[in-house]
Amino acid sequence: MRRVSIVVLAVLAFLVVLIARLPAAWVVPALHNELTCRSVSGSLWDGECTGARVRGVALDQLAWQLHPQALLRARLGARVSAIRGDAAASGELTLGLTGPLEARALKAHLPLDPALLPMLPPVISGSLDADVTDLEVERNGAITRLQGRFTVRHLVDSSGQVTPLGSFSLHFPGGPGAPRGQLHDLGGPLALTGTLRLTAAPGYVLHAELAARADAAPSLRQALQYLGAPDAAGRRPFALSGTY
Repeated sequence: MRRVSIVVLAVLAFLVVLIARLPAAWVVPALHNELTCRSVSGSLWDGECTGARVRGVALDQLAWQLHPQALLRARLGARVSAIRGDAAASGELTLGLTGPLEARALKAHLPLDPALLPMLPPVISGSLDADVTDLEVERNGAITRLQGRFTVRHLVDSSGQVTPLGSFSLHFPGGPGAPRGQLHDLGGPLALTGTLRLTAAPGYVLHAELAARADAAPSLRQALQYLGAPDAAGRRPFALSGTY
């Protein structure tokens, strides 16, 4: 019996060492439907993937540090960072077997590039900075919890003439209920205030008021005329809803 116990302990010790030092290159090929890498280095717990493609989106580098303590709660937790050219993002991600994806301390800087954000029209350019304290995303993509700030800088519309629009901030304060963000401009040709509410569809509902400032391009003033007559303050209402 003692000999059997020693053998069992030895096998367990071997498995612990194997898992702790498990090369990431052994695991990543099993994720080929979601993630491919040109080369993989490090271990399962602390690894790096260069030349990555995540659901078709190409990245220069993807790195992770898994949190073993999350496994005790049947969850996968990791510090993840990604780089693509001038774009970079990092944050703490947690995913359960059946529950939603959660993110904390999420920071990102990226150009408004349709290759990174396929939902964007190619005629829009600028940059996006995100600083998210708390985020929860359901399996169907619905965002059910959001606290953080998104800043779009130097937004330009090139659909006709090149039309500068300015910079804008969207702040989600968090709290119960459907996430609702406050939207306002940070100066520039387009004055804007409004709210953006995220729905369970998953979708969104946007209500805003817009006005052209004195330095606005004629093309921007002309475009705003399609929204109808302005109010006494020169603002025009704008509403948009949809799913994603």
